[in-house]
Amino acid sequence: METNPISSTLVHRLLPPARAGAGAPPALILLHGQGAREDTLLRLAPHLDPRFFILSVRAPFPYGRQPGACTWYDIPAPFTPHPEQFAESLCRLRLFVRDVKTGYPVDHRKVFLLGFSMGSVMALALSLTAPGEVRGVVAHSGYVPENTSLEFTWDRLEGLSLFLAHGTADTVVPVEFARRARDLIHKSSAELTYREYPTPHRVGRQSLLDLSGWLGSLLS
Repeated sequence: METNPISSTLVHRLLPPARAGAGAPPALILLHGQGAREDTLLRLAPHLDPRFFILSVRAPFPYGRQPGACTWYDIPAPFTPHPEQFAESLCRLRLFVRDVKTGYPVDHRKVFLLGFSMGSVMALALSLTAPGEVRGVVAHSGYVPENTSLEFTWDRLEGLSLFLAHGTADTVVPVEFARRARDLIHKSSAELTYREYPTPHRVGRQSLLDLSGWLGSLLS
């Protein structure tokens, strides 16, 4: 399958499925953390289910003075997104997901998000406020952005599956934020898988194996 990137709200790179399945492939959208860019999470691709049509996106704002580094929003206070930047990034992400469904040869019923750190905040922001937009979310080393103007739809999340992963030695986003997210989602109508690992702020080997297996199980 040869596909060129479409024009959309977010710059992105594509990795077509390494193994064809029956029908249109599922889509997996990768959302990097602060100070990274669209190439960063592509290193995970060889460890993910080969049936995925992978799209790795670039956050829309430059990050500090680091050449090429990007961010979804600035942080004026601890764990508090810059409101205007956060709103613009979320709007762009929502429109991008819709463009993926209409502009690429993917199964629009099987669109997944995989976010790390700030990317997982964006993934949770979208999935917990827009029922039906995505089938599932991997949120690694992030948190639910409660300190925003978002209106969460906790009672309308049927059909949404989430995998929350976090390191207990994380000093960037303490594990208490993940446990708070776990408790919030447990009270909702979404399906939750929650895992903790004895690691710092990164995707460790075991968490990568677990999240990859979890994603693959949802394709059955």
